[in-house]
Amino acid sequence: MQQRYHNSSKEVKGMNTAELREHFLIEEMMKPGKLCFTYSHYDRVIIGGAMPDVDALPLKNVAMLKAEYFLERREMGVINVGGAGTITVDGTQYELGKKDCLYIGRGSKDVSFASANADEPAIFYILSTPAHAAYPTRLMMAVDASPMTIGSAETSNHRTVYKYIFADGIKSCQLVMGLTILNTGSVWNTMPAHTHDRRMEAYFYFDVANGQTVFHFMGQPQETRHITVHNHQAVISPPWSIHSGCGTSNYSFIWGMGGENQDYSDMDVVNIGELK
Repeated sequence: MQQRYHNSSKEVKGMNTAELREHFLIEEMMKPGKLCFTYSHYDRVIIGGAMPDVDALPLKNVAMLKAEYFLERREMGVINVGGAGTITVDGTQYELGKKDCLYIGRGSKDVSFASANADEPAIFYILSTPAHAAYPTRLMMAVDASPMTIGSAETSNHRTVYKYIFADGIKSCQLVMGLTILNTGSVWNTMPAHTHDRRMEAYFYFDVANGQTVFHFMGQPQETRHITVHNHQAVISPPWSIHSGCGTSNYSFIWGMGGENQDYSDMDVVNIGELK
């Protein structure tokens, strides 16, 4: 498990491209037959990926958590962005197709990830936050995730938002999670941009076509920076930072948050004319 420490907005103003990528971009997340994790000190969120091939991948404990098992004091959200797969939690199997989500509650001891077909492996994106309360493990299919279409073709941000783990969806302690799919011809996500000082956020980009890329914008509204992101990579967004992107083609991304507020609409919108 890698670690990423806090950086203030003052530090980020002076970072060059390599430094921005080192602190905020997670490049290698999906490796065949492996679990990969990054521990962010923003809200103690763990960002990871599991890509099982022939054998199932057990969720092993990590020494730095100082716990008896991984989810002793944590909860977890998992969204599949690949082929059909199965997640087993304490003996119960949950089948996930593409864009399905599984919430795994605090106290779950034995967790493993498997692909239905090693030639078309499942690709599980994982987000875990500390939890002081236990909620039931629950599966939600994409069709049940309250899809909401927003934006327009005229502003190149016509997109559908799927909400899974939030105050009015799957119950959790502090985790919030969902995904957004941009329509063909639309490239802008989360514009107008916003911040929310009460919670950090992570973006995981997927279905970015070969030869295409996404420019992820971050930083304070009047001190923006960008990171070039490719398929199956993630960006850590501090609470003081905007989080928006523009692609060279349409794409999809998973958004997830940890913090003190689960209200989906809790955001401080920035007028486009104020961005610098």
